[in-house]
Parts: sequence; structure tokens; C-alpha cells
Amino acid sequence: MPLKDFIEQNRRPAMEHRRIQLYAALFLIDIGTLFASFWLSGAIYVGRMPSLRAIQVMQFTIPIFVIIAIYNRLYSIQTLESFRHALWRLSLTLGLSAMLFLVMTFYVGSSTDFARLTFSTAVIMAFLAMIVVRAFFYWYVKRNFRGRISNVLIIEDGGPFIDLPGVDRVEADGEMVEQAHSDPEALDLLGRTMRGMDRVIVSCPVDRRKFWTRIMRASGVHGEVVSEALQELGALALEREHGWSFLVVSAGPLGLRARLTKRVIDLAFTVPALILLGPLMLVVALLIKLEDGGPVFFVQPRMGQGNCMFDMLKFRSMKVGKLDAEGARSTSREDDRVTRIGKFIRRTSIDELPQLLNVLRSEMSLVGPRPHALGSLANEKLFWEIDSNYWQRHSLKPGLTGLAQVRGFRGATETEMHLTDRLGADLEYIRHWSPLGDLKIIFATAKVLVHPNAY
Repeated sequence: MPLKDFIEQNRRPAMEHRRIQLYAALFLIDIGTLFASFWLSGAIYVGRMPSLRAIQVMQFTIPIFVIIAIYNRLYSIQTLESFRHALWRLSLTLGLSAMLFLVMTFYVGSSTDFARLTFSTAVIMAFLAMIVVRAFFYWYVKRNFRGRISNVLIIEDGGPFIDLPGVDRVEADGEMVEQAHSDPEALDLLGRTMRGMDRVIVSCPVDRRKFWTRIMRASGVHGEVVSEALQELGALALEREHGWSFLVVSAGPLGLRARLTKRVIDLAFTVPALILLGPLMLVVALLIKLEDGGPVFFVQPRMGQGNCMFDMLKFRSMKVGKLDAEGARSTSREDDRVTRIGKFIRRTSIDELPQLLNVLRSEMSLVGPRPHALGSLANEKLFWEIDSNYWQRHSLKPGLTGLAQVRGFRGATETEMHLTDRLGADLEYIRHWSPLGDLKIIFATAKVLVHPNAY
């Protein structure tokens, strides 16, 4: 749409007014919900309505809630456009309000058993009711505003096409843009186009970025310039320090708290597993030794977290003279290198049990991308020659099991698709890691311990 037509059809003031109305409605409903919850809670424990004690608790709690809600941005664009964000902000606001109330009443010595029961019941009822209200608001925004209650404008000026749902688009006149350097009328047109926008995105050639940057700064809008170079780099953010600008192109997938949580999960399962499976592992080790007298373990260098090498342990399942230290040859279904006991432990995944020791030594995790042998091939190509994103799978510790395994991506990598399927699952796991996700994969692994491709 041309700039002039867009200005004539401008719906920004209406959108902004509607957004303010939704904020006000949500705020008033929240206050009404708190009132109703405390009145109902008082009636439950006292048997009459209204309860003087419930009203006293309510009068003390609601101002705390309002202050924390405003500070915590409980009423914002994100809470209207994202139900998950709204739920998180609501949980945080009500939780902090409840804790602050209990701490204050504890120190003033006015917290009785009755008040605590009334308060707890009221907070729970209010929380459940507010969840329903926010679900309705989210549905309303999605249905009536295409999921966006904010004014987002994309100005197309010869740059790449940006596909964002629910945004306005205008086409910049190249001649007008050139004149805007010295033409007040052209600047006025651009200014009126961007006025009232919550976010302006400009897609333009490199030589016009400085111009658009100056225009957006002068217009007082939140402005962004599309950069194909940054897209290729996969830039995550921009940092500034001592007058220098730095592109953030890499960030650890897990913070300290997440790493500690993942380690606790590892140890919580690994230590009991080693105790319970210890006798089985001893029997398997004895059978391997008795069959041909060779070593019990097969130790192979694998790539671990941060692209650092470690020695991965497995029960030896192949004949001593035919071991493949580099992993250049994938094991086939009727592989003549596999021993008699080796066929059984590979089919049942028992050969992987020694990796519990790698987990215990913090070289591996229970769940993560499976570590591949360095010489592994698919279609006569090394894995990293097939997809340049291959090395990104090493940003987390390798796992005893993983998302790729529970989806059935096991066995020989005969084609490039065999590798890309596994890589896609590994990168998806890294992007969306969560403790619950790890637990789901651990329990799902039980279903694929015996798998047609485990040979």
C-alpha cells in the first residue's frame, strides 16, 4: 500500500484506544474478582456474607496487588497477545502479593488461623477466575485483531520481504525517499505514516539504512532496520559498551539454574540405575569376557559439549580384530563383526549402559544429542559435510538418549536424510529444552529400548 493511502486509512488511534479499553476492563475485572473471591471465602468459613474479617483482609491485600501488578506489567501488550506470558505475569503478581501480605501480617502479629484460611482460599479462587478471564481476552484479541493489539508497521523500501502476521505494510516511493533528505513535505509524509506506531520495521538496501535510522529516531518510534547480513549470521541481540556496538551471535542454551536442574535430574536417575543395574552389568561383562577373552569395554573418542572430545564407554559388541575405532562403517543388520552376545546387547540397548558412568563423570547427560563417532558417514560424506549446522548440536552435553532416538531415528546412516532427521530433532531439543521435556524423553525411551533399527 502506498504511504498516502495508508495515512488516509489509518486505524492507529482506534487500535490504541481499544487497547487502553482492554487494559481498563481487565484491571476492573481483576479488582472485581478479588472482591468477589474474598467475600465468597468469608461466607464459606463464617457462614454469612459479608464477613468483616474477609473485608479487612481484602482491604489490605488489594492495594498490594495493584502496586505489584502495575510494577510487574500485568496489563501490557504482551499479556493481551500471549496467553502464556499473561499466565506467567499473573502467577508472579499473585504470588508476590500473597507472600508480601503474609510477611507483613506476621510481623504485625495480626495473622490468625481464620485469616490465613480466608486469604488462601480467596487467592486460589481469584487465580482460577483470572486465568479464565485471560483466556477469554486472548481469544478475543486473536479473533478480532488477528492476534495483535499493537501497531506494527513494515515499510518496504527495496529490501527483503518480511513475513509477519497481523502487521500493516506500506511501500516507500524511492524518489520520495531521496527527496526527504531536504524536502520538509516528504519528511512530513513519513512522520505521519509512522506516528502512533508501537513498532516500525524498515526493509531497505544497505545504503539507505542510515537515512531510515535518522528518520525513525526523529519520529520518536521504536524503529528496526532489517539486515540480511545479520540474518545470515543469526544475530541474537546487540550489546553496547564504552561506545562500541557488539553483535551477540551466540548464547549458551542453558543458564546456571537450568544446568543445575539438568544435573540434578541426571544424578537422580543415574545413581539408582547404577545400583539396580549393577548385577546385570557384571553378568554382561562376564559373558563378553568368556566369549573371546577380549576387553569388556569398547572405548571410543566422541565429540562432547563445546566441541570437546571425551572417551565414551560401551560394552564391546564386536570381535576384537574388527573393531572400528573411527566409526567410519555403520553397523548393518547382518554385520559379521558383531559377536553372539553383541547381537543381544545391541538389540536390547544394553551395550549403552556403561555410559551411565560417563553421565556420572559429567561427560554426558541422560538426555541430549547422541554423540557420533568422528568418522561416521552418510552417503559417503562426513556428517558435518552434509549440514553446516551439525556442530551446533554440541552446545549441550551429549545424551544417553535423546529426542531423535524416541522418534525412531536410530540405526545406520545410509542416506543424508538419516543424518538430517537426527540433526533436526537434536537442534529442536536444544531450542526447546525444559526439565519436563527431559523427563518425558526418559520415560519414552523405555518404549524404544528394543527397536528394529537397534543392531
